[in-house]
Order: sequence, then structure tokens, then C-alpha cells
Amino acid sequence: MTMKEFLVEELEREIGRSRRALEQAPAGKYDWKPHERSMGFGALANMVATIPTWVAMIVQQDELDIAPANGGQMKQERLDGPEDLLKALENSAGAAHGALEKTTEDFLATDWKLLAGGKVVLNAPRFRMIQDTYSHWSHHRGQMTVYLRLMGATVPAIFGPSADDKRFL
Repeated sequence: MTMKEFLVEELEREIGRSRRALEQAPAGKYDWKPHERSMGFGALANMVATIPTWVAMIVQQDELDIAPANGGQMKQERLDGPEDLLKALENSAGAAHGALEKTTEDFLATDWKLLAGGKVVLNAPRFRMIQDTYSHWSHHRGQMTVYLRLMGATVPAIFGPSADDKRFL
């Protein structure tokens, strides 16, 4: 299996897991948070729905500055409820698939940089940055399932059965 094939296969697995979580997102809870210092549910669910765009960005750009000197930042669309979130997931997954389809093994081995205020904070081969993106995605999806539990929503089976969903996936 090539690195590219592995990354596409992992993308598919993460999409399915994320879809199951996003299907349970209750509408009208965008600003809900379990603690004042916690991320709001809507922002967290949006991140789970749109993280695949990061894969496309890693393939299509050489770097990203998350705190540019001009003050510009990435904007997040306000998505509320499973229908909007699932549509965003499908769109972002399509972007990731398209980028991976067009890239090569050699290109995936080239470096990609994450900057903050013009300073390099991470510099690694693209395939490693994509794998880290998948881990980051899983982490935030896990946070989201805790929020679902605290809000009384159904927690889906993701890596195995949950108290609400007895499937073993």
C-alpha cells in the first residue's frame, strides 16, 4: 500500500466516524459549552465537519500562517444542526479527496510549514502533517462526543459500542 492509498483509506474511515457523530448534533446548541473556558459546541462541531479541508490545504499550499501580521484569521461559517454539518463534511471531504487524488508520493514527502506570526512552529513532510490532521480530527470528535453526552444527546459508536449505540464498528 502506498502512502497516498493509506491516507485516502484513513480519510474514509475518519469521514464515517465523523458522520456518525455529526448526525447526533442537536440544533440550537451552537453556543452551548460545558465550562466558561471550553470551546462552544457549534465551533467544535464545525471543526469536526470541516477538518478535511486542512488535508486539501496541506497538499495545495506550502504553508499556513495561523496568526498573520495583518491580523486576518480563518473564518468559520456558523453551522447549526446535523443537516448543515453533514453537508459541510461532504464538501470538505470532497476537497480532501480531490487534493489527494491529484498528488503524488514524492510530493507527499515534501515539507509543509505551519507558521504563527510569520515564525515557523511546525515543519514536517506533508504526509506526516496529514496524519497529524487525522489525529487532531479524532481528538476534537472525541471532545464532541463528551459534549453530546453532557447535553443528553445520543453518543454514537465510533471505535466501538457506546452506552447508546451497541454497534461495534
